[in-house]
Amino acid sequence: MTSIQETLFTLQDAAYQAFSSKLVPTVDPGTVIGVRTPTLRAYARQLAGTEEEAAFLLDLPHDYYDENQLHVFLISRERDFERCLEKVEAFLPYINNWAACDQLSPKVFQRHRKELLPHIDRWLCSDHTYTVRFGIGLLMRYFLEDLFEPEYPQRVAAIRTEEYYVNMMIAWYFATALARQYDAVLPFIEEKRLDRWTHNKAIQKAVESRRITPEQKIYLKTFFSRGSE
Repeated sequence: MTSIQETLFTLQDAAYQAFSSKLVPTVDPGTVIGVRTPTLRAYARQLAGTEEEAAFLLDLPHDYYDENQLHVFLISRERDFERCLEKVEAFLPYINNWAACDQLSPKVFQRHRKELLPHIDRWLCSDHTYTVRFGIGLLMRYFLEDLFEPEYPQRVAAIRTEEYYVNMMIAWYFATALARQYDAVLPFIEEKRLDRWTHNKAIQKAVESRRITPEQKIYLKTFFSRGSE
């Protein structure tokens, strides 16, 4: 057992281990130590910039879910864009759950959004579930406001997969896009450009949003697909 693994076990919360195991069904419960997120973030702060951190980031794949979460928080602290990108690229193939994927949120990406685009395009074409999900998540996080372009939802809508965690992110993307770019994104719903499950889930999530007006919600519900249509 490594020194980092030993430390993680000293931070274990048994009740949280049982709870968090249920949230990530793609992860073997036996690999979940059960360290709470604030505790992991605090530990990441302690490790940042040390030789131990550098060795840990290279030691892939990790044995435990909590190690992957710690890895995510360490990468997210990286302030240099190119170094951060290298660390993300190295880690993406090893992500095996939605939580690690969605919590991988480097602050430095906010300042380099345009430079991210070619990498996002490549990630969207990956055959790895969580790499695709990560790319969609970045388009949702950084490209639905001032840098929005109509081609971005087109790229997301073009993705076809049976992977639940990709389709759920596509639905989340379109629900969020409807809240922020309603007129530009509405045709994707009106013309049913998504597969039926994702289409319906996007409408469901949009209707639950406080940023969608009551009138818009009524209209969106008329496009809910039923049966085999």
